[in-house]
Amino acid sequence: MLIYVIAGEPSGDMLGARLMAGLTARTQGQVRFAGIGGANMKGLGLASLFPMAELTVMGITEVLPRIPRILRRVNQTIDDIGRLRPDAVVTIDSWGFTGRVQKACRQRFPDIPRIHYVAPMVWAWKPKRAKKLAKVLDFLMTLLPFEPPYFEKEGLRAACVGHPVVESGAEKGDGVAFRARHGIGAMAPVLAVLPGSRRSETNVLLPIFAEVLTRLKARHPDLTLVVPTVETVAERVRAAARDWPFPAIVVEGMAEKYDCLAAADAGLAASGTVALELALAGLPTVICYRLSATTAFIARRFFGFKIKWATLVNMVQDQAVMPEFLQEDCRAKPIATAVDALLSDPADRDRRKDLMRDAMARMGFGTDSPSDRAAAAVLDFIAERKRT
Repeated sequence: MLIYVIAGEPSGDMLGARLMAGLTARTQGQVRFAGIGGANMKGLGLASLFPMAELTVMGITEVLPRIPRILRRVNQTIDDIGRLRPDAVVTIDSWGFTGRVQKACRQRFPDIPRIHYVAPMVWAWKPKRAKKLAKVLDFLMTLLPFEPPYFEKEGLRAACVGHPVVESGAEKGDGVAFRARHGIGAMAPVLAVLPGSRRSETNVLLPIFAEVLTRLKARHPDLTLVVPTVETVAERVRAAARDWPFPAIVVEGMAEKYDCLAAADAGLAASGTVALELALAGLPTVICYRLSATTAFIARRFFGFKIKWATLVNMVQDQAVMPEFLQEDCRAKPIATAVDALLSDPADRDRRKDLMRDAMARMGFGTDSPSDRAAAAVLDFIAERKRT
């Protein structure tokens, strides 16, 4: 069996790798993979058609200059699918790219099952998007239990398989070993800094984070920074960290990342899937994000983007468990104040840890493996299609 798997960013690469592992286990190794992915999927044997980093971009003004190259990559991907004729095409998130691939597959290879993993947030913006997906896809796997009805009412088969971050192992980091390995004292204050996995994110957030850290210097002169990063932005992050006012330990790889989170007292991070890993690790964190002004205006004015919280933990608890500073509020002074509060108040950190633990339990932590459920759903759907 050949499954064509496409991920366009690090969080999708993580999902793709776990799905690949689940498929391999359920077929006793009788499955092959092709497609596009990053370090995690490559680690499971995927030879990526081209570097995933080319797709790791977000925001209208950020994407526009890259459209010609992205469209060439879409055509290259479609040609590769046509050459290989896989048993299914499974795309993961990144609908700007993966949606174009699936639409072209529907037109050129209608017999190949088209499966998508991670539902666009139609409950937050562009609800009509559900109808568009229904016209392109055969099957949708969602992460959250309230999502399938939005798509099923449009005639798209959908199933919630659960959020795979609950099986990431983020709660198993060894902070004591990390501190010993990197020469950090047992009682030394440590801040984890995660400025994003996309170039468009780090370009915006790194200067803001640098100012935040400068503001923290007076009240926390002995602070040590630990900075987990990914290959798509590692060089940029390392260069920025050299100019920060505290010693910064930059690490790559999931094991080092989770040890790093366990070693930290508080966090400062870009919004995204990483917020769930931080919650699972029990690390009280300030969440930040800023799109370009043009992208934000278009999202609000034309797409009706309205959402109370950006972080799923805050959505589940309906409160700012992880303080958020988004768009116009993403400014160094208030962010520094919030980080300072976390670093200075152990009792408040403990309260937030309890709320994060409860939120993750409500999202499936401690239940069956989401990636195994996703693998089973993919295989069942392929088998069903072959019978009809």
